[in-house]
Amino acid sequence: MFVLEDEPEIARLICAALAEYGFRAEHLSTGRQLLSRARQSVPDLCIVDLGLPDMDGMQVVRELQENSPCAVLILTGRNDVTDRVLGLELGADDYLVKPFEPRELVARVRSILRRYQRAAPPEASAERTLARFSGWAFDSGRHVLVAADGREIGLSAAEAGLLALMLRRPNKILSREQLLGEREVDPFDRSIDVRISRLRRKLDDDPQNPKLIRTVYGAGYLLSAQVSWE
Repeated sequence: MFVLEDEPEIARLICAALAEYGFRAEHLSTGRQLLSRARQSVPDLCIVDLGLPDMDGMQVVRELQENSPCAVLILTGRNDVTDRVLGLELGADDYLVKPFEPRELVARVRSILRRYQRAAPPEASAERTLARFSGWAFDSGRHVLVAADGREIGLSAAEAGLLALMLRRPNKILSREQLLGEREVDPFDRSIDVRISRLRRKLDDDPQNPKLIRTVYGAGYLLSAQVSWE
């Protein structure tokens, strides 16, 4: 994984904490370095600081999802709700505010990676990467939705992971904890709600009266569709 952090001491702390738990991390100090490196080798996960010397961290997240889709954990000193929601809207998987406890950082990294592993196509078969449902096709290998008319709609890594997880368990209620990787959910955590809203828009699922991704109040979300994997 890549760690984008311009403060050397914090970068060392992050990399040391990850190494202690068996994760290999490469440190980069500018947004341009990270984007260039990600084009060469797409990582499983990027930890991205928002306060960078050369560009805004939000732009880094946006360009990552457009050019090298991967899981993203935002790590920043900004504790503004607007920044948190914007980061999630751009495709980040989670958001951790400085100062942070290294063990919590590792727990969140594990949660994100576990969520992506669970979202892999059934039987982990390289051939079974295309899901068909309700007139749509989802190419999990390319993170692309294909409409009935052939129109292609790109998904962020976070959106693709969430949709793949729901497509593996159609017509079953999935709690917010399950969709977030079973980590403890703060009552004010809107990350799943934001991603569900974005998926509904891309699937032309009326947010006022959704038929495909349904909200089960007090329980979670349910994908109402027959799904076949190819």
